[in-house]
Amino acid sequence: MEDHSVIGKRIPRIDGRAKVTGEAKYAADYQMPGMLWCKIARSPHAHARILNIDTSRAKRLPGVKDVLTGKDFNGWRWGWMPKTRDEEPLATERVRYLGEAVAAVAAVDEDTAEEAAELIRVEYEELPGVFDPEEAMKEGAPRLYDHVENNISWDFHMDFGDVEKGFREADLVREDRFETGRVITGYLEPPAAVALYDSSGITLWAAKQSPYFVYRHMADCFKLPLNRVRIIQPFIGGGFGGTKNDSLAGDFCTVLFSKRTGKPVKFVYTMEEVLTTCRRRHNMIVHNKMGMKKDGTITAMQSKVIADGGAHTAIGPLTMYLTGCMSTLPYNLPNFKHDAYRIYTNNPIGAAMRGHGVTHTRFAAELQMEMMAEELGIDPVEVRLKNAVTAPHETVNKVTVKSCGLVEGIQEIAANPRWKEREKTKGTDGPVVHGVGMSATSYLGGARQRGHQSCAAIVRLCEDGTLDYLTGATDCGQGSDTVLVQIIAEELGLRVEDVDIKRVDTAVTPCDAGSYGSRVTVLAGKAAQNAAREVKEQLASFAAENWEVRPEEILFKDGAVSVQGSPDLSMPFDKLAKIACYSGSGAVIIGKGYSDYGIEVLDFDKGIGNAGTSYSFTSQLTEVDVDTETGFIRCTDMVIAHDCGRPLNPINVEAQNQGAAVQGLGQALYEEFRMDRGRTLNPTLVDYKMPLAPDSPNIEVIDILTDDPGGPYGAKEASEGAIVSVPPSVFTAVHHATGIWFKEQPLTPEKVAMALKKKREQEGTDG
Repeated sequence: MEDHSVIGKRIPRIDGRAKVTGEAKYAADYQMPGMLWCKIARSPHAHARILNIDTSRAKRLPGVKDVLTGKDFNGWRWGWMPKTRDEEPLATERVRYLGEAVAAVAAVDEDTAEEAAELIRVEYEELPGVFDPEEAMKEGAPRLYDHVENNISWDFHMDFGDVEKGFREADLVREDRFETGRVITGYLEPPAAVALYDSSGITLWAAKQSPYFVYRHMADCFKLPLNRVRIIQPFIGGGFGGTKNDSLAGDFCTVLFSKRTGKPVKFVYTMEEVLTTCRRRHNMIVHNKMGMKKDGTITAMQSKVIADGGAHTAIGPLTMYLTGCMSTLPYNLPNFKHDAYRIYTNNPIGAAMRGHGVTHTRFAAELQMEMMAEELGIDPVEVRLKNAVTAPHETVNKVTVKSCGLVEGIQEIAANPRWKEREKTKGTDGPVVHGVGMSATSYLGGARQRGHQSCAAIVRLCEDGTLDYLTGATDCGQGSDTVLVQIIAEELGLRVEDVDIKRVDTAVTPCDAGSYGSRVTVLAGKAAQNAAREVKEQLASFAAENWEVRPEEILFKDGAVSVQGSPDLSMPFDKLAKIACYSGSGAVIIGKGYSDYGIEVLDFDKGIGNAGTSYSFTSQLTEVDVDTETGFIRCTDMVIAHDCGRPLNPINVEAQNQGAAVQGLGQALYEEFRMDRGRTLNPTLVDYKMPLAPDSPNIEVIDILTDDPGGPYGAKEASEGAIVSVPPSVFTAVHHATGIWFKEQPLTPEKVAMALKKKREQEGTDG
């Protein structure tokens, strides 16, 4: 690989100073003269018909300026695609989950708005609810939508090869039921926005990781052309999909309040509102069936997924697609059948979250493969290497892999002393036993869905040699702004300090599909690279004319411009910028760049084709200590061998893998909403058990270099793969320590203690 000045260097984040000094402004920090506060009145029932809403007491409260109900939105609904638009800003006829928004208040301050919201009286007719997706599918179950049979909000099916033939060819066929947990993204910044509706249209300062989603929703809801909707993105305090990748009741209500009052209006959700009403990862039940030969070769796999979708469809169809389309990686799978059902329940809405859709089915398949290997007496490393894909590879559903470090990653884990000595370190003398487990998984980068998918960039040369960079891509905490600036600086031979990135403003920055599916570095990065190259081409023409050489002979490096092979022909970059900008009547140097998927076929209905531009591969070792008396599990160490193509900023890659790993650890061991008929029983961060710093293991990240041909400088997805690899590696480690296979997340001390007790009783009986 050629020597780079900026790419591949451990450069601190460009937004670090603003964040640590408090200069960075988040949506909740915005204040405006005359600003009103919005608060939401929410349903106390999980399923009920709305008979009457009395807002008179709220309107009479001093300081209240306006009150809204669902009827004020004239029946408008939104959702991922036209036939799944089933969510209203405020419910009009029926509430379908506890805490659904039914009315809103705008008042002169937050306390008054909150008091007024409590004064709204709603008369309900409570309806039977359904809270378990398997029960909701049964004939005669209460329906959330009268026209929807068996409460199926969306279903998706794949069928490739001949699974029955594959099972007949197998020496061992196994069927298991797995279940993932009810979890939420866990960001520290709750949803917030300030809206202003004036003669120019809508301006919204909002905590959104995909601002252009909201931009379209607002234009449609308020019947405005897109050029009269402006979403300005403040700094974002974490996203991870879900709530910050979609619109919320607060967004629509603040805009309508501003339109009706002429005042700016602000809302900030409380953390209790986040934990009880905001979008969660789908809880899924996965029935998995796998066939394997005596030598470990996988012959077929069949899976059935039942997902708790909650009250509305949201982005659920894409979730269901991802549960299946990525099941054909990271192992060779000649025969595959998949049936996925997203079910309406009277629970909060299931939506996208880091590792979207893939975490569930890869957890089930990875565990089951190792269970079968154990039953056949095959080493865990051997069975993975036996089935691992290598590049180039095309799956049975025509997913094309152009670079793959899976084998190298597995070998890296297998060579680790912790893995080699796992039997020596197990320990059996005291109540605490040690376990070492592994996993190997895959994830897509450069994700695509229906609709607009292109990223764009504009790079403008200033006459002093510095650059302005405009992008519609959002840094929601992942550090992508830094990487994108690095790409531009590298292309033009500058320092990152010479490039200034402008925060997303839909009135100024190019339209962007959004920050989801690990697409920003790959696609926005390609657009930035192309824009910088267009600037470079223009400047090279001026330099070539000055030195009477060909433009392709001009080099840009280390803040200087020179002629290849002629070191005496050189000048500082800023001097060339002045020459270009001041020559003749003067020139304006602007570069434009785009990313493009081309015309490749992607069949969303059958699961055929590439859902991304490239695929990362993550191999992981995890160590745990299990207290056999209490069932308490402590994860001590992780080693993550991650194929992200080429790490453009190693610090960022490490940090993102570590963050994803801890997030995955929370889902594997700690996090779970405790529910009672649609009510969240642990609606605070005290009771919702996310891992804290003392719970975090030592995490070593090893970069497996593959240089993907499609990404800028060979880059691929970096970190979502780690949230997929953590749960199965934790569960295999616990199995190594206890001898018990667990199949449900989270793996709480109660589950472990009860299983160990049952095992001891069984061993006593057998003895």
